[in-house]
Amino acid sequence: MKYRRLGKHGMRVSEISLGAWLTYGGTVEDETSIQLIHQALEAGINFIDIADVYSGGKAEEVVGKALEGDTYNRKDYILSSKVFWPMSDKPNDSGLSRKHIMDSIENTLDRLNQDYLDIYYCHRFDWLTPLEETVMAMDDLVRDGRVRYWGTSVWSAAQIERAVGIAKEIGARLPAVEQPRYNMLDRHIELEIMESSRYHGIGITPWSPLAQGVLTGKYNNDIPEGSRGTRSEFMKRDLTDEKLSKVRKLTELATEMNISMSQLALAWILRRSEITSVITGATKQEQLEQNLGAVDVELSSDKLQYIEEILANKPEFHPVYTPALMNREE
Repeated sequence: MKYRRLGKHGMRVSEISLGAWLTYGGTVEDETSIQLIHQALEAGINFIDIADVYSGGKAEEVVGKALEGDTYNRKDYILSSKVFWPMSDKPNDSGLSRKHIMDSIENTLDRLNQDYLDIYYCHRFDWLTPLEETVMAMDDLVRDGRVRYWGTSVWSAAQIERAVGIAKEIGARLPAVEQPRYNMLDRHIELEIMESSRYHGIGITPWSPLAQGVLTGKYNNDIPEGSRGTRSEFMKRDLTDEKLSKVRKLTELATEMNISMSQLALAWILRRSEITSVITGATKQEQLEQNLGAVDVELSSDKLQYIEEILANKPEFHPVYTPALMNREE
C-alpha cells in the first residue's frame, strides 16, 4: 500500500480506502462486511469512511463491531463519518446547526464504540444555518478531542472558500479535506474545487470513483437483471450509449495493459497529486483485492493522452445537489 498526506496536514492516508455507502449494514451481510473490513486493514488500508445516514446508522454499528477488541490498535487506522442528512423526522435531527452536530457526534461515537473520529465531514452545505455557527461547532469538536480534522463533502469551491475565510477570521480550524464525487465520467472538480483545495492545502477523498460500477465494465453489454443499474435513477446519466461506448474502449485499453477496468479507473484518479485517497466499495474479497492493485498501476503520458482522447469530456460545471432539509422552516 502507498500513503499520501491529507492535503498539507501530517496525517498519512492509504491511497485506497474503504467506504460503506449502500453496502455495510444494508445490502451486505454483517459477517461479510466485518471480514472485508479486516481484510482491508490487514492489506494496508488504514482509512474507513462511513456516515451516520448510511443504512440509518447501521453502517456505523457494523464498522464498530469490526473494530472492537484488541486486534486493531486505534492509532493505526483512520475513521471518518459525516453529519447533515435527516436521521429522523424531528425538527432538529438534520442539517449543520450546532445542536444537530453536537447531538450527532455523540450518536455516531456511541454506534462506533469509539472515543473520537479522525475526520468528521459536513455531508452537504446547509443553507439554513449560518456558516459561522457550523465552523465554530466543528472547531469545538476538534478542540475537545472528539474530532481530529473536519471536512466538507459535496461542497462547491465558493462554499469551501467561505468556510476557510470565516475560519481564518474567527481563529478556528480550517476544513482539512473535501469529499466530492469524482471519476472518469464526472470531472467537474477539476475546474475550481481542485484548485481551491490545492491552494488551501485541503485534501480530496473522492467517492463513486467507479461511477457505481459503470467503470468496472459491468454494463458494457447490457444492464444485468437485478443490478443497481436497473433501479438507480442516479445512475441513468452514466448509462448512456455515448458513455458506455467510451467505457468499452477504456476496457480494451485495460485488457491490453493486463489490468482490470476498475484498476485503470482508480489509477486515473490517483494520477492527480491533489487526491489523498480514493474511497472504494467492496462486497466481495475479489473486488477488494482488485481495487488494491490500482496503487501499482503506472499510467504513462502516452496512455493518459489516449485516455483523454477516448473520454473527450473536458470538465463541466454542474450544480452541487443540496435538497431542502425535511421539516425545517426558515
